[in-house]
Amino acid sequence: MPMSQSFKERLFPIANEIAAHYGTPFHIYDEAGLRATGEELQQAFSGIDGFREYFAVKALPNPRILELMKEMGFGFDCSSIPELIMSRNSGGQGEDIMFTSNNTDPEEFAAAAANGGCILNLDDVSLIAKVPEFPELVCFRYNPGPRRTGNIIIGNPVEAKYGITHEQVISAYRMAMERGAKRFGLHTMVASNERDYSYIVETARMLLQIAELVEEELGIRFEFLNIGGGLGIPYKPEDQPLDLSAMAKEITDLFNEFKTTHGYAPRMYMESGRWVAGPHGALITKVINHKSTYRNYVGVDACMSALMRPAMYDAYHHLDVIGKEDQDHSEVYDVVGSLCENNDKFVVQRNLPVIRENDLLVIHDTGAHGHAMGFQYNGRLRPKELLLRTDGTIELIRRAETNEDYFQTLNFEPDNFDAK
Repeated sequence: MPMSQSFKERLFPIANEIAAHYGTPFHIYDEAGLRATGEELQQAFSGIDGFREYFAVKALPNPRILELMKEMGFGFDCSSIPELIMSRNSGGQGEDIMFTSNNTDPEEFAAAAANGGCILNLDDVSLIAKVPEFPELVCFRYNPGPRRTGNIIIGNPVEAKYGITHEQVISAYRMAMERGAKRFGLHTMVASNERDYSYIVETARMLLQIAELVEEELGIRFEFLNIGGGLGIPYKPEDQPLDLSAMAKEITDLFNEFKTTHGYAPRMYMESGRWVAGPHGALITKVINHKSTYRNYVGVDACMSALMRPAMYDAYHHLDVIGKEDQDHSEVYDVVGSLCENNDKFVVQRNLPVIRENDLLVIHDTGAHGHAMGFQYNGRLRPKELLLRTDGTIELIRRAETNEDYFQTLNFEPDNFDAK
């Protein structure tokens, strides 16, 4: 189900007071839910020695949230310099951080190597020669190509820009060894928001098979296999949740089988973002307008710059009207923002209670890839972020952007260059 009942029971009764104090719109996250989900994940895979979650920073890049992840013993999955900086500032050091970038440039390699380094996860064989100081520990991202099918978000692996091919695996690790690497990991990411747990099990099986192949050819014993993220959540009320316990049991069995055969087993890493954080966030926005033309439109004070998943992926996000959760859903509305784009819509032709101006709407499951995917088109500014703490208090963890922020990059020293 979208949004846990516990989160709703703690948030909805005080939503109006929060909105009156902080103003709308805002994303709000549930500390209790984040901690409970983190503990559930760790417990599920406790049978695999060295299991560790590397939280996908891209899903919810807020220092306060990363501090919670660090407290739970999670590492950080990063793909940019700002994400590296934020992770290190949140307590991540060395192998607490995995850096997986695409089309990596020299500045990023330097940042990855700084401050004690991190786990460098290379996306392409051409990058091996471009790493200035090759680390002792290296990992490659594997793209199985036609050996697997992807899904709508990741796409067909053959068409995906990520990773090395099956045919490149042996040569990639051989070249890494020639550059001085002595410790090794293996990574993949072949699906996103996948609720069929068997797909994730097959991903683990695939990596164990590649590990066996590389060991036979090069004598490498992998320290870890990172099966990526991709664990899905039920955005729609009728969606069935991913069966984490069944998935964990089958993957644990695979690692135990590998250990029986080879006398050792790699550690297993995972880089969940959506599954850990997605259900534990909500976007709260106020109704400011009604418009009746060919459809009935409800205009709110947030727009797709605060949550672009519905516009970008045609994604469903459940919606509640505060105080009207039990009323008949007798009206059909499009709920829209103020952006000059026709796809600036949070819901389309959905049955909802009668909505009045000043009503508060709660858009569910924005804890991952919500605020993080914000932008400033049309000069629309990104909203604040709040944390509902376990003691019931509210903490501001990011202020809203201001007009001054928007114009800040126009404050610079003149620099005119004559290239003739």
